[in-house]
Amino acid sequence: MTAHPGAGAPSLPGPWPAILDEARRYPSPHNSQPIVVRVHDDRRAEIFYDLDRGLPAENFGIPFAHVCAGVYLESLATVAAAHGWAVRETLRLAEMDFSSPDRRHLLGTVELEPTPVTDAAVEQLAAFRARRTSRRPYDRRPVDARVTEEVAAVAAAAGQEFGRTGDQALVDDLIRINQETLFDDLRDDAVHAEILTWIRTSKRQAAATRDGLSAETMLIPGPLLRIAMRHRWLWDLPVIGGVFRRVYLNTMRGVRELGWLTGPFDGPADHVEAGRVFLRIWLAFTRHGVDLHPFGTVITNPRSHAAFVERTGIQETGGRMAWMLFRYGTGRTPPRAWRRRLDAMLVDGRSDTPDGSSSAALRLPPAVAS
Repeated sequence: MTAHPGAGAPSLPGPWPAILDEARRYPSPHNSQPIVVRVHDDRRAEIFYDLDRGLPAENFGIPFAHVCAGVYLESLATVAAAHGWAVRETLRLAEMDFSSPDRRHLLGTVELEPTPVTDAAVEQLAAFRARRTSRRPYDRRPVDARVTEEVAAVAAAAGQEFGRTGDQALVDDLIRINQETLFDDLRDDAVHAEILTWIRTSKRQAAATRDGLSAETMLIPGPLLRIAMRHRWLWDLPVIGGVFRRVYLNTMRGVRELGWLTGPFDGPADHVEAGRVFLRIWLAFTRHGVDLHPFGTVITNPRSHAAFVERTGIQETGGRMAWMLFRYGTGRTPPRAWRRRLDAMLVDGRSDTPDGSSSAALRLPPAVAS
């Protein structure tokens, strides 16, 4: 499969322009898009994590940086395979130091090797292009058991266990925990400041930054989101706090099922592999027309995580952890989140600008949401 970037795409060698431009669609926590790439030649590139786009204030925020790296690496391999390339990795799985003066953490080197394009690779890329986070209400239709069986097989092949529940009382209880977690996190000054960094309360702001959590994708009116996030004490007022809660819970209507993943989560290597399998699972759902929305804060908030594990009876022993919880189902097509332009995620090794983009004159066609 051959893709042709529009006129004015970055002057990169070989297949990199097409591959990297599509790989930008990868999902990331808070849509922070922390991965940056330095292309060395037509086959080889270095992959970095931009520490200024991480979420170190959250409990497990640092491990999830490597989960995000795994999601990106799986995205890169998915795109490359449908373009006729296999990705060979040499990773440097060191712990991330968010206090380091070097704001780019090297994840490793990747090399492209020619490979035949298979029907499965084409189908997987189609799912990758269609994938998006859906915070819309779902339509209450149960998901076919054959889909969840396929997802369970994908998880098991990677040493993970896919758990699920269709018990409405438990589903509602976990959704309530997820909602309360947001309010709890807002009381933590460091986490609150971190969340504010990524909130985009208008379409104009979201289009300008091309990242973050937009009011449009969160299905919350921009003015209400601005007030709620900047004046967190309002959440505790009986009337106004109740309004905020109802607006938030309104997006959770129709959820019939929740899923979670339990598996090795004891170091950077485990975290990267967790990211890879999570994207494979997301694409498996997408291939069958099923939407997904991760509940990340339930995992990263210690009190909520303990409540989640207790309610579900999950056993976390031997370095295994319940590291992902998500809702899944069907509903109306959600809006797409913005993605940064390709030139903003490239570095050239010569003179880089403070925001991590190359100082070279790299230009892309007019901005589009993706």
